Order: sequence, then structure tokens, then C-alpha cells
Amino acid sequence: MPTPNMQHDLLYGNIKLFAGSASPELSKEISDYLGKPLCGRDILKYPNENLFVRLHHSVRGQDCYVIQSTASPVHENLMELLILIQTLKLDSAGRITAVVPYLCYGRSDKKDKPRVPITARLVADMIQIAGADRYMTFDLHAGQIQGFFSIPGDVLRGFHILKNYLLKMAPDLQNPVVVTADLGFAKKGRTYAELLHTGLAFIEKMRTADINNPLSMTVIGDVKDRDVILVDDEVNTGGSMVHAVEILKQHHARNIYMVFVHPVLSENAAQRLAACPVTQFITTNTIPISPEKKASLGERLVVLSISDLLGEVILRANQGRSVGAMFNE
Repeated sequence: MPTPNMQHDLLYGNIKLFAGSASPELSKEISDYLGKPLCGRDILKYPNENLFVRLHHSVRGQDCYVIQSTASPVHENLMELLILIQTLKLDSAGRITAVVPYLCYGRSDKKDKPRVPITARLVADMIQIAGADRYMTFDLHAGQIQGFFSIPGDVLRGFHILKNYLLKMAPDLQNPVVVTADLGFAKKGRTYAELLHTGLAFIEKMRTADINNPLSMTVIGDVKDRDVILVDDEVNTGGSMVHAVEILKQHHARNIYMVFVHPVLSENAAQRLAACPVTQFITTNTIPISPEKKASLGERLVVLSISDLLGEVILRANQGRSVGAMFNE
């Protein structure tokens, strides 16, 4: 009679890791953590910009994981993800999990104006239709995006990567306070404040017609002569964070540590941030940061890897073990 483990192997198959071209370093780190090689595949781009994928070996009945972030170039990376998933599906993979550290179109999660799309829902639909059975991602911009998927998934939190670094840093801070870049991040900001046993303050801002350049107004809370841990989920153009730093300095904040999960850093964001009086920029590698952007931010940039956490979640998913137990949930 088969043992439970034998039954499990028959159900899901062995772990097969596939790396898209968007996250090669992260994929290699996950591969090293699991002790499993990345599977061979060819990804070709034809002169007409069409993409073509070919697997080197069969994945019939295997438990496949496609690792691909969907940051810039967004549409090429998204299509590559979808084509990889469909290729695995057509080769009769036993189960396919889309591992998407950063999911694009997260801000398009509702109809907040007439005659506009809900593109986050469209992206979720496309991932499912391509053939994904599960998904994994980090820090969705809005929690309701989970409801756009009808397949199970693990939405992980960058907080679990950042917290150990912040705890080590905390004893050297002077009367620290956690500040959120806007009121919408207040609930997650409280989690950081509770971790560090410190107070919480907020940047109150009013958005203008230009959605990429919100107008920061004032600080709710006390930051005078205090070290500030300024937190947000992602930094895109850097507008919100630059304005936040300006307001904090106007209110006589001491050192500012900028903490965020997704380093989108579009356009000239890295240069804008580099000009700010910020002591450290602390982020993760959900999105790879180019050498040019790293050079702009210099030694003030700290990038923490999500690879071990993702590797462990992949292992637990394959073995049918709880992911929440990792975080005492």
C-alpha cells in the first residue's frame, strides 16, 4: 500500500522550476535554496516582437513553478509569463503555479471613474485562462485583488522580509517613529510600529489631477527630533516619497529611513530619491534594480532578498503543508 508521501508524489509530482527572463537572479537564488536546478527552456523574440517558448524536457505530471515578475517592460514580461504557463499546460504539467513577486496593474482595481477598466481583474483572468492552477505574489496594492482570482494563492508580505533588518537597526535609532506615506497604508504601518514598539504618524495628502504627483499636505503625529521609518508598499515615480521627506524635514524630523517592498522606480525615480536627505533606502528584490539605479542610490540602498521565503513557500506548497504556520497564523 502506498505511504502518504507516495500518494502525494503521485498527486503533485516533483518540483520543476522555470525562470522567466524578468527575474533571473531571484530565480537562481530560489533554485539554490531548494537544491533544484532551473529547468531548461528557450524564450525567443522574433523580429515582429512575437514571443516563442520551447521546453527542453517533458513536464508531464510534474509540479511546475513559473517565476516571473511583471515590472518593466510590463507587457513583454506579462506575455512571457502567460506563454510559459500555457506551454506547461499543453505539455500536461500536473500543476502549475505562477510565482509573480510583483503583479502589474495592481492600482487598477476598481472603477473609480466613468468609462475605465478594472485591469487587475483582467490580468488575473489571463493568468487563470493561460493554465495556472495557483499563484504566489507579494503585497498586492489592494487586498480585494485576491478576489479577482478563482484559483488558490499565497499573498505574502514583504514585512516578513524587512522586519529582521529593522529589528537589528532599531536599538541605534533615536526615539523612532513609523510614518506612512499616506493614510491608506495606516493599517500596515501599525504592524511596523507594533514590531518596533514605537509610535505611528501619517502623511496627510491630497491628490491633484496628476495621479503620479500627489500633493503632500502635513504630518499627523509627532516627528520632531525623532528618527523616522517611512513605509509604503511600493515606490513608482517617487513623487509621494519625495513629498513625504520634504514635509517630514519641515517638521524637524531627524534621520529618515525609507522602507518599501516593491522598487518599481520608473522614469527618473532613483535620481529623485537620491537627491533626498534620506539615510537609507531599504527594499526587497521583488523587482530587479538595474545597475544604473543602484549606482544612483549608492551605499544608502539596502536590498533584502525574498528568495528563501519564496523557496520555503514553494516547498510547502509541493508537500501540502501550511504556509500560514510559518508566520504563526
